[in-house]
Amino acid sequence: MKTEMTRRNFIGGTMAALPLAAIGANAAETNTPAVKPPEYARKIKIGIIGGGSRGNWISGFFKKHGGYTIHAMADYFENVADKSGEAMGVDKARRFSGLSGYKKLIASGVEAVAIEDVPYFYPEQAKAAIEAGLHVYMAKPVAVDVPGTMMVGEAGKLATQKKLVMLVDYQLPTDPAIIEIGKRIREGGMGAFSHIMSLGFAWHAWPDPALGKTIESRLQNQIWLSDTGLSGDTIVSYDIHLIDGLVYLLGKRPVSACGYSRTVRAKVNGDRTDTASVIYELEGGATWTHVTQSLDNEWDVTTLSGKIFGMTATAHVQYGGKVYLKGGEKNYVGKVGDVFVEGVERNIATFYRNITEGHFENAVVQRAVDGHLTAILGREAAARRRYLTMDELIKENKRLEVNLTGLKA
Repeated sequence: MKTEMTRRNFIGGTMAALPLAAIGANAAETNTPAVKPPEYARKIKIGIIGGGSRGNWISGFFKKHGGYTIHAMADYFENVADKSGEAMGVDKARRFSGLSGYKKLIASGVEAVAIEDVPYFYPEQAKAAIEAGLHVYMAKPVAVDVPGTMMVGEAGKLATQKKLVMLVDYQLPTDPAIIEIGKRIREGGMGAFSHIMSLGFAWHAWPDPALGKTIESRLQNQIWLSDTGLSGDTIVSYDIHLIDGLVYLLGKRPVSACGYSRTVRAKVNGDRTDTASVIYELEGGATWTHVTQSLDNEWDVTTLSGKIFGMTATAHVQYGGKVYLKGGEKNYVGKVGDVFVEGVERNIATFYRNITEGHFENAVVQRAVDGHLTAILGREAAARRRYLTMDELIKENKRLEVNLTGLKA
């Protein structure tokens, strides 16, 4: 329901977090006592790449966990790096700005990085951090195109070889109810897949102001979501939340897709599309229909939701609320909690545990590759309005170019 995404607007996420100060003010108004973080013998020095709404929001969870020290801060904008660094208690000497600020952060003495800025830059940043011997916690989408996605996959393999942890902050597959549904599906609880339906309706149209002489202004305030080169388009930047969850449950990525997308808003500056419909084909013949939009049109459907139809049962999943597997011998009804918050808390705890206990399998990275290739395949098939196979997409290896001319190094 629309109320689910209103809550998302409050708690944050990649696109619309409240400042930490505002969240703190709400807690103070209710006289809620501060919860003292647990004590950990080992503190992991982490650097945050990206000081916008998402970076600030995530930083609060690293602090709350208690096992991390926020050691450095980097953001393209110097004033943002300073403001966020000040709020996090980061020494001014370890606040970095410009396109290369992340390189200085990597060399600042951190043990791990959290990548939370603009997705176009994620693969390069993740690769550099792994090569430097650092653990990586990264937001999604991990990349905007096939070359970037493959770079992230290779970085994950390198991390495992170097005994480093690389974790992508997906939330839905961490929820106990979703894990239970996945277990029952893998036990044969719904028979062969028949078809899948899913929705990725953003809660509002992303901002798209007039273009400037450079893209500098589009690197902040959600504006990058309207530029496909920076965000991957809505099906990649936003719908990946659900697409990843479905890839987790299906255990596979599609083999082909066809689709149709349109740009319908009145004033167009960035090149994102506003609506798209995609039909994927899975190995074995099952189809998956996905519909996405980012418009202010008073929609009244449950966003980020999907149904998997089997031969004997149906599974329903969504970001928050009732989920189930109905039919056959593996019936189950559960409830997904405040998954954006709870999922981040679980992921940050897992990241710490994997580092301190030496778990370097990094399996979630390969699922990230599969999920992102799925989203990119849908975007490309819909944009071209034709049938496109996954093999063709990968072989083509199309790179999205962004003009960085005029930006501060």
